[in-house]
This record gives sequence, C-alpha cells and structure tokens, in this order.
Amino acid sequence: MTPCPVELSRPARLRPGARVAVVAPSGPVPEDRLAQGLDILRGWDLDPMVMPHVLDRHPEFGYLAGDDAARARDLTEAWCDPTVSAVLCARGGYGVQRMVDLVDWAAMRAATAAYGRPKVFVGYSDITALHEAFAQRMGVATLHGPMTATLAFLKDGPTQESLRATLFAPETVRTLGLPTARTLVPGRAHGVTLGGCVSLLAADLGTPYARPSARGGLLVIEDIGEEAYRLDRVLTQLLRSGWLDGVAGIALGSWAQCGPYEQAVRPVLLDRLGGLGVPVVEELGFGHAATALTVPLGLPAVLDADAGTLTLDAPALM
Repeated sequence: MTPCPVELSRPARLRPGARVAVVAPSGPVPEDRLAQGLDILRGWDLDPMVMPHVLDRHPEFGYLAGDDAARARDLTEAWCDPTVSAVLCARGGYGVQRMVDLVDWAAMRAATAAYGRPKVFVGYSDITALHEAFAQRMGVATLHGPMTATLAFLKDGPTQESLRATLFAPETVRTLGLPTARTLVPGRAHGVTLGGCVSLLAADLGTPYARPSARGGLLVIEDIGEEAYRLDRVLTQLLRSGWLDGVAGIALGSWAQCGPYEQAVRPVLLDRLGGLGVPVVEELGFGHAATALTVPLGLPAVLDADAGTLTLDAPALM
C-alpha cells in the first residue's frame, strides 16, 4: 500500500480503433444519455463496449446501478480483458464504497503485469474512491475526468476536447487551467497529484486501504451539493485527522450546488485551508461544472497559484 503520494505507473495513450469498456460502479445510468455518450466515443474512432450490468437497477436500492457484486465484476472483467485499452465510468452518484472491496484487485494486478502497462481509467465524483483504490492497491495513475453518460461530457465541447486530447495526444494538455482560475493563497509547489471529491476522501478515512496522508502531494478537490457547514465539517475532519499535514499545494475545482460561492463557500475554503501555509488556487476548472477539465492523478506536477495553472512534469499517458 502506497504510504504517501508517489509517482504512479502511467497507462499508454489510446490509438484510433482502441476498444474502451464502459462500467457503472455507482448510480443507475440513463439509457438515452449512455447512447449519446457512446456515439461521441465512436466519433473519436474508439470502439466502446458496454459491460453487462451497466444498465441494471438494484432491486431494492434505486440509487444503485445493479447489485454490488455485479458492479464489481464488471470492473474486474473490463480491466482483465486483454482487448480493452481503457475503462470509462458511465456516471457517479453513490455506490463505489459498497463495491470497492468486492473488486478482484489481485486479478487486476496480474492482468496489468501480463499486459505490460496499466490501462486508462476515467471518472470523477463517487469514482474518487476508485481513484484512491487504483493508487493504493495497484500503483496506477488515473484520470479525474468526464463520464460517458453525464451532461458535461454530452453537451460541453471544451470538456470533450480536454478528455479527447488527454487520451490521444497527452503532450498537448500538460498545462491545465481555465480563465476562471485565481489565487486563493499565493505561491508555487511541486508534488504528485491526488484527490477528487473531497467528501469521498473524508469518507475513506479509517478504511483498510485508505491513503494515510496527503503529505508531499498536490491535492485537487471539488464537490457537489454540500452546504457550507458540511464542507466545513469535511475539511475540518481532514485537518483534525492530520491527513492534510505536509500537503504541498491545493487546487480547487467547482462547488456546484454548495451555496453562493463568494458569500458562503469561498470563506470556508479560505478559513480551513488558508492556514496550511501552502499555495492554493481556486476555480481551476474541474469537477461538477459545465466545463470540466481532465486532471491526471498520481503524477508529478507544478501548481502555480499565482498563474492559476497546474502543469504536469510529463504527459499523462505514455
């Protein structure tokens, strides 16, 4: 288990005609949106393969896409399929924490060794728990990026282009940041990227394979639907646990449906994170926003809070 952020193994970039598997580790997937997303992937000259349980509905809990074992099996089989070059999540929601320990991580590690290089894995939101699992249990770098059946991917051109470029021409998107980015705490820092949905990072604390610390890392965080006091509680938990001790820098994404940003959310972020004494950039351009950049996790980068950029030391994919 990786004790703190270290550079992880980079997957290979995609080539035209590559087969990509679509999985649903969390909530139920709208069939019409999935169909639209698959058409976009085909337009990129990819060959999308929908795993068997993606359109399932849990018989008792309507917020889950099928039962836990089936969702875990889809992920395991997609990763272990030698014809698949990437695994893309259809959507987030809730459910990864229920299935993450049912995934056959040993089989996936063996498949990675046999394949010679890890596959691309893409998702965000509830998928944060899987990003952490891939880092801790596999040593694999992943992509915090848009999902196949979500509105940002279906409707927003820059969101699509950020993912497409990362998958096919990663050297063209080494510097990340939208014009919205601005300094919350000035400075520059170098470290390995980690993070995702901040409430999921807090929920992971105390579990058997949880990352013990963000020390030395560049933390990228965002969230949705958490009122200011709940964001305060999540960040305070990370502070009190010592998980944020020694973090090198922090990049903040979107805070959709968390309340008025300037009046409610920003003061909490500044109050809870400003005292760490590290660079913090806000509104970098990732997460549950209309435009969501693809952010690689597990790779060394420079955070420039003054310029509002995150620059990878090397392309996200080989």
